[in-house]
Amino acid sequence: MKITNADPRDPRLVAMVSELDKLMEIMYPAESNHLTDPELLVDGANSFFVAEKGEELLGMGALVKFDGYGEVKRIFVKSKVRGSGIATSILSRLEEEAISLGLRKMKLETGNKQPDAIALFKREGFVICDAFGDYPKEDPYSVFMEKKL
Repeated sequence: MKITNADPRDPRLVAMVSELDKLMEIMYPAESNHLTDPELLVDGANSFFVAEKGEELLGMGALVKFDGYGEVKRIFVKSKVRGSGIATSILSRLEEEAISLGLRKMKLETGNKQPDAIALFKREGFVICDAFGDYPKEDPYSVFMEKKL
């Protein structure tokens, strides 16, 4: 498996993002789905990575640069390979990217119905924090986390 930079407009990634969006739509009400359009992750202060084996995409993740921190976005691993360490590898690559950009923290928003994701983030050094950015402060489904680098 390798983790490489990718263009989120790649049709294979568009399909993977659609799969993630459908999953989130099932789990959370529309007002609690804070999904980033992949088009906004194409260039500038953004980095998008995929995990792939051969020609098959196994997972993805993005980092959006803000003043002093990077926000982790769109972490997703195909269901057939969950639990195999791919999400950890993607998160590690995002952390390397954040450090290379001189960022001091990584932050993320995830949902409270995703205990495996929350456990992964905690294992990787993330701790619960206050809401940040443009996220609603009182969303009952949101879990905010950060990691100092």
